Amino acid sequence: MSPAVLSRRLSASLIVLIYEEDPVADAVARAWGTLPATGAHVGGAPIRRLNDSVLVLRRSGVHIHDDEVDRRLPPDVLAERPTLVFPSIHRSELNVASLTVHPIGNLGPSTDLGGRPRYLVPADPRRMVTALRLLSEGAARLGLPATYEATHHGPVVEAPAMFIEVGSGADRAPAQDAIRVLADAIPSISESTGDHVALAVGGGHYVPHFTDLALRRSWAFGHLISRHALEQLDRDTAARAYALSPGADGILFSRAQDAQHPALAGLGPRLRDRDAPERKVADGGVTANASRSASGT
Repeated sequence: MSPAVLSRRLSASLIVLIYEEDPVADAVARAWGTLPATGAHVGGAPIRRLNDSVLVLRRSGVHIHDDEVDRRLPPDVLAERPTLVFPSIHRSELNVASLTVHPIGNLGPSTDLGGRPRYLVPADPRRMVTALRLLSEGAARLGLPATYEATHHGPVVEAPAMFIEVGSGADRAPAQDAIRVLADAIPSISESTGDHVALAVGGGHYVPHFTDLALRRSWAFGHLISRHALEQLDRDTAARAYALSPGADGILFSRAQDAQHPALAGLGPRLRDRDAPERKVADGGVTANASRSASGT
């Protein structure tokens, strides 16, 4: 096969990484069945094609510790600067079922869940918000919340990346109908158009205010800094969070006092909720949000 043909076949905007030890990732892959191989391999595992814009690669081990997995991809794939998508289980401490999406990195010194201290991965605001809205549509049919989560945990990669998850209780297996929502949503993740992009600051781990804004209004968020993370946020990490939220017009705060944090002073224009218009849906209404998940990881 000529290099030109291989490059054309491997072009993609998304690379889905399936970790066999993760029950959600494995179940999503099984829902897709055996996908056509591209002829390229990473560590002996074939890169397969899900559709014209999405490639799939199986990996062993644990996703949050698979540092620099993007560097293992063929150069022609990386040249397209694809976004990495990690389907995953999300364990809720309060046994709350949900569907979630979040950017990657550690805003403080802890590396309990992989990554490096104060290391942030580039976010993909316009694909993350599409993922959130697709999850919200599917979750509504199941009576589940769909929500952003704040930036947290590894792995370390240089490519844009996101986690997309099925949340369940610590003692429960993920629901098959929720797995189906992920399996249906991932092939349709594309860049949103017409959204205003911002760095989001404040709120709890599930940042309900920003989830609500992304579903009701034309907002797309890059990194999401929870109020808890503000306790350890330094200026350099704040600046990287802003720089790694591509297209950000400024910073949106969930409450006024969050804007007083010294690490954020003068970092970017302060935006208001109403700076983005309401989103319309087919029936003429606006999207609604029931995303008020309980505390988790």
